[in-house]
Amino acid sequence: MSNTSPRPTFGSAIYYRDPLAALDWLEKAFGFKRQFVVTTPDGKLCHSEMRFGDGYLMICGEWPGMPATPPGSLEGKNTQSVHVQLKSGLDAHCERARSAGAKIVREPDDQFYGDRVYAACDPEGHMWSFGETVREVTREEAEKASGLKIDGWV
Repeated sequence: MSNTSPRPTFGSAIYYRDPLAALDWLEKAFGFKRQFVVTTPDGKLCHSEMRFGDGYLMICGEWPGMPATPPGSLEGKNTQSVHVQLKSGLDAHCERARSAGAKIVREPDDQFYGDRVYAACDPEGHMWSFGETVREVTREEAEKASGLKIDGWV
């Protein structure tokens, strides 16, 4: 693969029933950019990658033999979400997502740790959260505001 756009250490893959529609929607709602899209001769998606800031995301179709969710008590439950840290413009980003049809499940709200955060579901039910740091907070301030003990504060 070309090294013209190196990948960060971590990326995530999200599986959709209609991955080509997901590519369109993620561009419109969240501002992600297509970077790499591979399709079969009959137009089915094989692999795709989208960029946002310095992160990347693979959008995939259903894959034969892959389990839909972990087995057991979590079956049918949401077992992961994707968090995107914005540099600015969280409230406008939320309105863009809402206008594109995202179901906002947590309205933008300031958090005890200094970020403003909102959460949304996409049309296929995947959970997304977006945050923006709005103020610097010390560990002591966050513990006092939340009543929680926090280790590893950097």
